[in-house]
Amino acid sequence: MGKAIKHLEKQLLNIRAGKASPAMLGSVMVDYYGAPTPLTQVANINTPDGRTLSVQPWEKNLIPEIEKGIMKANLGFNPMNNGDNIIINIPPLTEERRRELAKAAKAEAEDAKVGVRNDRRNANDELKKLDLPEDLHKVTEGDIQKLTDRYITRIDEILSVKEKEIMTV
Repeated sequence: MGKAIKHLEKQLLNIRAGKASPAMLGSVMVDYYGAPTPLTQVANINTPDGRTLSVQPWEKNLIPEIEKGIMKANLGFNPMNNGDNIIINIPPLTEERRRELAKAAKAEAEDAKVGVRNDRRNANDELKKLDLPEDLHKVTEGDIQKLTDRYITRIDEILSVKEKEIMTV
């Protein structure tokens, strides 16, 4: 169940909330001498200000490949290169785009809830395999449900924080 929450937090980092963050380029893959490589392994990513990302490759001959990778990732960014590094201006989000991002965040949260519920089902199945007295079985089942409820509540809290962050102009 803890892994479901960690996965949710990681996925929500990829959903941008208006301000620039190096995590926004986490899904970008670059063709590095014929092998697809994560951008973070071939370049340094910085945020000089809240609306700009700066990508500084470790090898200058990678600049065109990095630009291609950013365009292929289809993040809605337009990279500009100045010869030494790549600068990406983050456009402000429209109201419609904010709603789409909030919907995507809800979908990720729902996936995490499904994962937690699957873990509950697996725990209950394991419990049935054990030869326990009826009263202990019921108590343990109740404990599993309480744990599940606690994780679902935590997922809802994480989602509400992210939605608030997305909808804030």
